[in-house]
Amino acid sequence: MTVLLQPGAGPVDGDHYLPADPEVVHWGLLPNARSEPALTIRSGETVTLDTISHEGILADQGRDPAAFFGAAGIPGTALLADAVALAASPREHDAATRGPHVVTGPIAVHGARPGDVLEAEVLSLRRRAPYGVISNRHGRGALPTEYPEPPATVHSLVATVSDDGRGRLAVGDGRHLSFRLRPFLGIMGVAPATEAHVHSVPPGRHGGNLDVRHLLAGSRLFLPVQVPDALFYAGDPHFAQGDGEVALTAFEAPLRATLRLTLHSDPEARALAARLRAPYAETADEVIVLGLDTDLDEAVRHAVRDALTLLDHRHGIPGPVGLAYLSAAADFQISQVVDGVKGVHGRMTKADLTAPPAGTAAGDR
Repeated sequence: MTVLLQPGAGPVDGDHYLPADPEVVHWGLLPNARSEPALTIRSGETVTLDTISHEGILADQGRDPAAFFGAAGIPGTALLADAVALAASPREHDAATRGPHVVTGPIAVHGARPGDVLEAEVLSLRRRAPYGVISNRHGRGALPTEYPEPPATVHSLVATVSDDGRGRLAVGDGRHLSFRLRPFLGIMGVAPATEAHVHSVPPGRHGGNLDVRHLLAGSRLFLPVQVPDALFYAGDPHFAQGDGEVALTAFEAPLRATLRLTLHSDPEARALAARLRAPYAETADEVIVLGLDTDLDEAVRHAVRDALTLLDHRHGIPGPVGLAYLSAAADFQISQVVDGVKGVHGRMTKADLTAPPAGTAAGDR
């Protein structure tokens, strides 16, 4: 087994370190406008934060990670202390009114104002443990009336990381499925401008539970700031996920993430964010727009509209030409269908796109 990254131990790649303190993390609710920051940094600084996977500590799994993982052959010495402490704590977690996710933060970015854009650049993602869980529960997922198979209401499988760094899932007859690991944070976001409780499951303009598997190390997520100091948070760590996340969860497993948080207050960044319906992202090779709606068809339409907006705003490409380009060359894929608000991501290749003609002002596009 790989070395466990226990709280406060092991490599820290960032300027600051924020552990997943069981007394401070948010469980089932996202930070809102009234949340107190767990850490304050300045724009451009880096932060390493620990994340806890909710799988293995939930009430429908016994809220006893030693027993849950022990049944799968994971010894108590291989458990993370912060996950064990959170499960054993007196903190209430009502699955009927809250999401399952454990969220680290929020992190205040000094000087952020509503209308600014916060760039969350993912610098590194280290596995904290060599195992995790994939679950289908409560008749949810893409096949809510078919799985879990009755009489079960939750079906959780413990997956492990093999010596060659691949996911390993037992079939049950002596065979194992092996698959590629692509770690990412399912939740990254900023606090919405509300004092009401914010359920951790549905994503929105604030980001949150986006579950976009392309937000790997090296990617950048651009979030429209909604409250002073932004109040960034992260959680829902994954070792791997397929587009759609059809069972309900992906390969849920704990990560130590290092991010650079950079504030963009210039008029251009603010103007683009004001025109888009959702956050957007970039990788080395692609620009990614998001569509979010309870109706999957409408989520596709939102993603296409945001792609047209971005093509117009950044590159001066008129709508009819942009739509033709998207149809010929862009990929619109299902991020997830399991979070109530369904997600679609549209991927455009940077090398395809050109700058607007010289002298073209944003208002002339």
